[in-house]
Amino acid sequence: MTNSTALLIIDMLNAFDFDGADTLIEATSAIVEPINGLRKTARAAGSSVIYVNDNYNRWSDERAALIAWLSRDEARGGAIARAIAPADDDYFVIKPEASGFYATVLPALLPRLGVSSLVLTGVATDICVLLTAADAHMREYDLWVPEDAVAGRDAERQKWGLTLLRESMSADTRPTNERGWSG
Repeated sequence: MTNSTALLIIDMLNAFDFDGADTLIEATSAIVEPINGLRKTARAAGSSVIYVNDNYNRWSDERAALIAWLSRDEARGGAIARAIAPADDDYFVIKPEASGFYATVLPALLPRLGVSSLVLTGVATDICVLLTAADAHMREYDLWVPEDAVAGRDAERQKWGLTLLRESMSADTRPTNERGWSG
């Protein structure tokens, strides 16, 4: 699959095991549909879909085991994980820290896929999405971070994160219904 644009889905498979997670779970539930729409569009365009995910200190788990653990019925984010689970042919990158580029295969994978533009989605706008965008910006990737496909803990942090993305990283933050996919 070769296309100059790739869709990154950041931390949507999430344990939500921290204080204040209830608000983020609600905000994350609201972005599942726009992200699933982007996945469908990306696949139709021949673009790569890449999940970039925390491992939640499950260092010995491989992709299938981590997804199964996060998708359990009793998991706080289980319903979200099931609604947005990766397809078998989607890429899956485990990250040890906030940025999807730090200590992962992403910096090697993207050039091999011929990617020059990234669509960043997921959680949290002001942490993992923001830091992944910063690293992508430094590597001169064009960025689209649709405001309706990222979620933050609260409205203030969401607004702050989107402002930084636009003003400091030249990211387009228009929502999915205002911009078409370009590859």
